[in-house]
Amino acid sequence: MLKQRVITALILAPLVLAGLFGLEERGFSWFVAGVVLLGAWEWANFAGIPAQMGRCIYAAVVGAVLYLVSGAPASFVLGVALVWWLLAIALVAGYPNRFELWKSPRMIAVMGLFVLVPFWKAMVVVRASSLSVAPELSVLWVILYMLLMVWAADIGAYFAGKAWGKAKLAPNVSPGKSWAGAWGGVASVTLLALIAGLAIELSLGQLTLLLVASGITAVISIYGDLLESMLKRHRGIKDSSQLLPGHGGVMDRIDSLTAAIPVFTSLALFFGWLV
Repeated sequence: MLKQRVITALILAPLVLAGLFGLEERGFSWFVAGVVLLGAWEWANFAGIPAQMGRCIYAAVVGAVLYLVSGAPASFVLGVALVWWLLAIALVAGYPNRFELWKSPRMIAVMGLFVLVPFWKAMVVVRASSLSVAPELSVLWVILYMLLMVWAADIGAYFAGKAWGKAKLAPNVSPGKSWAGAWGGVASVTLLALIAGLAIELSLGQLTLLLVASGITAVISIYGDLLESMLKRHRGIKDSSQLLPGHGGVMDRIDSLTAAIPVFTSLALFFGWLV
């Protein structure tokens, strides 16, 4: 398993980095759309659509929605995302008591739209923007920072949970996650935000906003992970697919990102960091 994970990572890492940082805006949007469509193919299984034809049709529907929202105002799409993730927190916190609200395949299929479409829109919006607080920096640094936040949250959660993780965060959804892990993840992201803010010499006010935005994003990223765990528990599966040997599926790799990136992008636009 470890050998598979390493080989897959060595193949994927250069491709992902090239896609995220080596493409112009149009190519970037198509690259992220490709990732989203693979995620949609896996999401169809969450919705109880195991047949390949049905899963491909669902991915095609998601692709059509991406096309429809490509010209929609970012404020609308991201506003919908914020409302959705507040609702998702309630669904995760209430599992399994609120299971009746979303158990139908149709509802789970609709949930996939709220998860995947705003993620794509946020990535495209960031890539097409400029960084107002540090105009000399490329906006690609914002994309890197968003990725680093999620990775920092995962790493911090792992080590804090392993050391002090007795009280469980959501035992009905993911027994391995603990409150200590959650706080460790938030602390790691806060430290990352502090380092980043000082590195680009933000004012005290802007640094405070970055700390707040990053802390909120860290919390939301946890629920991106928990939402997928809830759906996998419902379906009785361990991984979203086996597309990535040793790593599970695409959704297993982007679940936290689908929550974190729309939320952080919304806050960045609200604070005037992206123009």
